[in-house]
Amino acid sequence: MRCWSGASSAPADVFFRKLAFRLAIGTKWNLAENSSTRGIHNFAILTACSTILLLVAGALVTSNDAADSVPDWPLAYGRIIPPLIGGIRYEFAHRVVAGLVAVLTVVLAIWISFSKLRGSARRWAWIAFALVVAQALLGAARVLLGHAAFVATIHATVAQIFFITVISLTMFTSGWWQRDLPQLDDTGSPKLRSLSVWLTAVILVQLVLGAGFRHGALGILPHLIGFLVVTCMVIWTARIANKRFGNVGDIRRWVVILHSTYGTQVILGFLAYWAVSQARLAAQPVLLYTVIEVAHVVMGALVLASGALLALTCNRLIRSADAVSVESRTTRSQAQGSRA
Repeated sequence: MRCWSGASSAPADVFFRKLAFRLAIGTKWNLAENSSTRGIHNFAILTACSTILLLVAGALVTSNDAADSVPDWPLAYGRIIPPLIGGIRYEFAHRVVAGLVAVLTVVLAIWISFSKLRGSARRWAWIAFALVVAQALLGAARVLLGHAAFVATIHATVAQIFFITVISLTMFTSGWWQRDLPQLDDTGSPKLRSLSVWLTAVILVQLVLGAGFRHGALGILPHLIGFLVVTCMVIWTARIANKRFGNVGDIRRWVVILHSTYGTQVILGFLAYWAVSQARLAAQPVLLYTVIEVAHVVMGALVLASGALLALTCNRLIRSADAVSVESRTTRSQAQGSRA
């Protein structure tokens, strides 16, 4: 009996030791993976914040009429660091911050490529890299080729698209996006998934119209019409989101942020129009005009980011109509089979 007990306990002891070792290694691996994911997420947030700083720098260039202060590219007056006088300091600061954002974007794309993040994070990281390269080339075209109003409007448009791409990466790399989440059904019409995407697209078009007005490519009328359309879309989307998913905290949070940013942007829009009318009487841009114009540009980008994050949240939590129809057909076929 004593020999039988000793012989059986030895394999059991080895088994439990191996099991404990595997559990320990798996726990350490998961902790290391979670730490790496948090690091990528924090770096994406840093890149997004740097992009906001870049938007501020770009708006300062336009508001201070400094876009033509440096006639060459990539150097400035043939130097790495030009004399920091007049409008040159705004244009040079814009280039420096743009270079910083480009470096951060490259690092973020490479880091995500070697990570174990699931979903489309890798693809969007390299899209962000392509956009930052396009922005650099558009900046060079603005300096070297002329066509100031047209090229500057395209430059501002790509800047907004790049910003929401980086903002989207902060969500794609988050722990919330990476984990399994309960899926919701939207039985109403129009679907909130689609409506939130259309809202984001309308906001982007409005920012393009605003950039065209700021750079002299368009008049004020298209921008005012865009304001009315965006206002209707914000109210419509928020009403549907609160009515159907008012108890879902993740969706309600972005609706509140969208309301806050858009309400602030409307106030800044009226102030900006007043500031433009006053600035036309001045020989050069005054400080109040510059502050209001820069705040208006940056807040517009934050409204766009709010719409994009609301759209991503809705598309992450709410099942698509195709998925619902497939499940309904499967359920019906199983019910018919059970009756047969």
